[in-house]
Amino acid sequence: MIYFEYLHIRRSKQDHKELSGFKYKQVIVVRSDLQMSKGKTAIQTAHAAVLTSEKARKQRRRWWADWLKEGQCKVALKVDGLEELKKLNRRAEENELPSVLVEDRGLTEIPPGTTTCLGIGPAPKGAIDEITGDLPLL
Repeated sequence: MIYFEYLHIRRSKQDHKELSGFKYKQVIVVRSDLQMSKGKTAIQTAHAAVLTSEKARKQRRRWWADWLKEGQCKVALKVDGLEELKKLNRRAEENELPSVLVEDRGLTEIPPGTTTCLGIGPAPKGAIDEITGDLPLL
């Protein structure tokens, strides 16, 4: 059985680092320059969450299993544009963290092939914070 913990997070820059009780987390980083609708953003972040979870399940099974058991902590963050997103992805890959850049198919709001967001983890909270700890909440 999996239990979910609901988090109440204040809206400051560093709050996502203060998730006590969690050893693992998943972070979804969204491009704010695209100005996607709330619905589009929700779908793109869902793609990132699923894709990086599957990557972790295959490559870092222990992290993935422990993350599932403790409640699947997720945090949504934002960056200003594509270059910043790519830089974060390179840092995640250099640190051997599961990460996936999500590209849209272009069926609704944005052109095909547009990179919309980045998923990192599940991975140890400290390892992710080294890469994304200074980013603002979405």
